[in-house]
Amino acid sequence: ESFWSLLSRAPGLIKTKMRTVLLVVSFAFQAASSLVLPFAKAGREKIKSDLLQLALRTERGLTASPAENDEVIRLFEQLEKLNPTRKPLKSGLVDGVWSLEYTTSESILGKGGFPRVGPILQEIDTENLRGENSEIVSYFGVSVPRKVTAELNPRNDQLTDVKFKRFSVGPIGFNAPDSFRGFLDITYVDDNLRLTRGDKGNIFVLTRFDSGKK
Repeated sequence: ESFWSLLSRAPGLIKTKMRTVLLVVSFAFQAASSLVLPFAKAGREKIKSDLLQLALRTERGLTASPAENDEVIRLFEQLEKLNPTRKPLKSGLVDGVWSLEYTTSESILGKGGFPRVGPILQEIDTENLRGENSEIVSYFGVSVPRKVTAELNPRNDQLTDVKFKRFSVGPIGFNAPDSFRGFLDITYVDDNLRLTRGDKGNIFVLTRFDSGKK
């Protein structure tokens, strides 16, 4: 067989070899993924469990020692690196009602002030770009519901600006000052857990709210 005939067949031979190589690489990648992904998910679930147990033990952070707070932040940052959702605000997972499990914000916890009674809730509606925070505060033994509504203005697929619109304390409602603004940076979300960073440097750990949960 002449050199020229071999040369004319070269493109076909190269394509065949390349196809074979790609098939082998694809198979190897799928095999590796099938082995690695279960371990990655198991590791993520373990971190979630440790984080939520610590949040429960410290009453959402209200009684957290500096060492416990540091441990929460460490677990928080580990989970951020394992975020399974690339575009949180477009995923549909962010929508719904969430219950605050831990935060570093002393004002939200009511540290040194009036205690919060029951869950601290946040509802997000990405389709209509609306949010709402609600809680019940005990004023000298009297439980009073408080709520604030907000308008969302996403900057990208993960971070949204927040403009607070209206506050209500019991039956009394009033418009929020125009300067009451912030942002939510959603750094992790899955079916039942959301991690968020706020504009004042605080972190928030939330779980999807189950209204039937005692």
